[in-house]
Amino acid sequence: MTKQQERARARRRWEKRQAALARKEEQRARVRRVGAVVGVVALVVGLLAVLGVTLGNLGTDEAAPAATPSPGGTTLAGCEQPPQPLGTGAELELPDASAAEGKTFEATLTTNCGDIVLALDGTKAPQAVAAFTELARTNYYQDSPCHRLTTTDALKVLQCGDPTGTGQGNPGFGYGVENAPADGTYPRGTVAMARTSDPEEGTGAQFFLVYGDSTLPDPDGYTVVGTVTSGLDIVDRVAAQGVAPNAASPQDGAPAAPISILRVAVTEEKS
Repeated sequence: MTKQQERARARRRWEKRQAALARKEEQRARVRRVGAVVGVVALVVGLLAVLGVTLGNLGTDEAAPAATPSPGGTTLAGCEQPPQPLGTGAELELPDASAAEGKTFEATLTTNCGDIVLALDGTKAPQAVAAFTELARTNYYQDSPCHRLTTTDALKVLQCGDPTGTGQGNPGFGYGVENAPADGTYPRGTVAMARTSDPEEGTGAQFFLVYGDSTLPDPDGYTVVGTVTSGLDIVDRVAAQGVAPNAASPQDGAPAAPISILRVAVTEEKS
């Protein structure tokens, strides 16, 4: 074998080793990339789990954990079988706050378990009350499930107001927080508007009924629109059944005992 042939043979061996090393390095890089992706996914899932219960913000739409669109579970004694949700959103325009300024209203939520009556205060939350009364007038709340029950020590609320029953629906408009308690406390009987993480435009149609003294430390708070004047015992009965067994969290999800708003009637209180 000539020296030239030996050099060529050595060159081929060197190239083969370099190719093998390159393949090994690519495999290691691939493992690192997969590990990074898995880590990011785990982090996102963890953050979403936290957001779902805390920020969940009583989150209307994006933040709220999705509920089962069709009412399930065991209907309480004295309750009718809830209707199927209409499954539609809306593209409505935000009504002017002046429609409720200086006024108070009575809203009757007719549910499959009986009437829940609310006193709405437009003197303290004119934009929210104007929006609520307009949504009631246009039958936005018709056949809408109360899709989220929270039963933690700090937060005891039933969330309603989404005609899709998923927690993802919205009326096509949003507005800012008003009349939020500075100390983040929401006493039993409080009616407040749920929202997304955006305090400026994240409030829409969804609201929550507080059935036990609750604390929400969010610095921007949630708009308090009024109080429950009768029918809170209905919410108590629903809450006593807890969260549906298929919920992501045992303390935050669709109620085990389904309750739906069939219609909402609002009348202005005359002084």
